[in-house]
Amino acid sequence: MLKIGIIGTGSIATLHVQGYQRFEQECEVVALCDTAPGKAATRREELGVGQARAYESVEEMLAAEHLDLVSIATPPSTHAALTVAALRAGVDVLVEKPMAPSLADCDAMIAAARENGRILSVVAQNRFRDDTATLKEVLDSGLVGPVSHVQVSSAWWRGLPYYDLWWRGTWESEGGGCTLNHAIHHLDLTLWMLGAPRSVTAVLTNAAHENAEVEDLSVAVLQYDRALAEVTSSVVHHGEEQAIVVQGRHARVSQPWSVVADVAQPNGFPAPGGDPARVAEIEALAAAHRPLEHEGHAGQICDVLAAVRDRRRPAIDGEDGRRAVELVTAIYEAGIERRTVDLPLSPEDPYYQAGTLVERAPRFFAKTASVPDQAGAISVGGSPAAR
Repeated sequence: MLKIGIIGTGSIATLHVQGYQRFEQECEVVALCDTAPGKAATRREELGVGQARAYESVEEMLAAEHLDLVSIATPPSTHAALTVAALRAGVDVLVEKPMAPSLADCDAMIAAARENGRILSVVAQNRFRDDTATLKEVLDSGLVGPVSHVQVSSAWWRGLPYYDLWWRGTWESEGGGCTLNHAIHHLDLTLWMLGAPRSVTAVLTNAAHENAEVEDLSVAVLQYDRALAEVTSSVVHHGEEQAIVVQGRHARVSQPWSVVADVAQPNGFPAPGGDPARVAEIEALAAAHRPLEHEGHAGQICDVLAAVRDRRRPAIDGEDGRRAVELVTAIYEAGIERRTVDLPLSPEDPYYQAGTLVERAPRFFAKTASVPDQAGAISVGGSPAAR
């Protein structure tokens, strides 16, 4: 029976606990830690783990418990230090997205896992979904042909109170705005499906949240060898209609699910009726997708538990988490410096270090409120591609 600790007992911790509870024959949540006085003890019953011991110090929890795995569900700026501490204590780690606000932090986390022989996984739960898995299977099949253009709409909506929470809305504590903390889901999927781009251009703004320093809207263009991908990152889109649309030479496929395949008349214009045979072949491949046994956080937790038990690489490791942060970093650098940024980023790039964003990023507005906690449930978007 694997012993699990949860560091951070805010709203996202609920998804971790529920995920572990799906595998009660394999693991047990035995400890909760939160630096807010009394919060871990209070949250035990709410999370359905009343038997878990509560701590207000990570060091105390790691010293007192014989843990196999911890979930880190704290603000992004704390991820690196907590992850390194757990790995050095001989505990495997599943850390929430984003992995960390800087590539230097990511590399320190990866090094700690390697040096201590531990497993490090970064949450990217949208890879564990039937709709995204189906889209990847179709792209991998080659039926759409070489990719020419991709539109990624990471469209979320958050009201002004969202940024009143103490750690949100500043470059120092949140590490960034919607590009880092919301669109990283879709950016990870873009990397998973297409690989890393050669270069990035971007613009950033704060269009609707006068109580936050950080951006609430960015638009980036990713340059591949011949293809382009447009990525909109937003918390200003009413309805949260999220989508990934992939245009290939032979067909277009997208989630929410849609397939279109055009063929040319002799003059190059699209022929009426398109290519029904190719559409049928793609639809048949999609229909043959074998549903995942567990989706979302539960799906990733299932994989991480198996990795801990079998001492193997998890499906999503620290390098995967780092690649997503590298792409976000390139978007920020391109938007702030107003130039095209080539990938990969080197350790000599100023934006590799943690302090550069804090130093150079624009403060669109001043953060005007700082509350310790907020009531209400987490909502995760209005379309299947949002969850």
